[in-house]
Amino acid sequence: MFSYEAPQDLLKDRVILVTGAGDGIGRAAAHAYAAHGATVVLLGRTLEKLEKVYDELEAAGAAQPAIVPLNLETAAEHDYIELANQLDDTFGRLDGLLHNAGILGVRTPLDNYDPIIWNQVMQVNVNAPFMLTQTLMPLLKRSDDASVIFTSSGVGRKGRAHWGAYAISKFATEGMSQVLADELENISAIRVNCINPGATRTAMRAYAYPAEDPERNPTPEQIMPLYLYLMGPDSKAVNGQSLDAQGDGHA
Repeated sequence: MFSYEAPQDLLKDRVILVTGAGDGIGRAAAHAYAAHGATVVLLGRTLEKLEKVYDELEAAGAAQPAIVPLNLETAAEHDYIELANQLDDTFGRLDGLLHNAGILGVRTPLDNYDPIIWNQVMQVNVNAPFMLTQTLMPLLKRSDDASVIFTSSGVGRKGRAHWGAYAISKFATEGMSQVLADELENISAIRVNCINPGATRTAMRAYAYPAEDPERNPTPEQIMPLYLYLMGPDSKAVNGQSLDAQGDGHA
């Protein structure tokens, strides 16, 4: 597991947007960021789930979060512009962006892959993060120390049979992160990196591996050290990297 002990005030006064914040890794990240001082913007498809996380954060004494219900599969350019305007009016900047939302699609050979599902996966896993990052870039550039984190996968580094659109979308994610990191290096205070969560006890993992014993995998909360490290100032010099949350790296 990535080893890092975050100072309690690591993210004090920072504004961080988390996509897919309603459950799983997104929910755990929202809790971790809020517990270390951040104001968290909770973005997700299901309002009921977001409201539950909102209540949890308030009960924990965190800074009042914000809720943004948005379906990334159907969101259009005007939805992203409206979101940026809302964040600008409320906060005036953005210090962090965690692209956690994603869908698996189906596990089947490419020659059998349903084009409709293919497009759904690419829309949520690739097009939406691109649109969101591009639209929020002016707010990120107003931060003195901003971090953008994309979510990768082991099958986004080495292709594996039957992982179809999901694997290919993660290859695209790795490429997008590298291109953006190279473009922003030395000209902004924004760093861009990828996290591969690894096998984690989530609903997506259970769907992908129905015969697997989920208890063998760490919980989302247990993989948070890398999420905190890359979002906080201790990682200022880290840019354009793809790191494993369950790797043996040390900060």
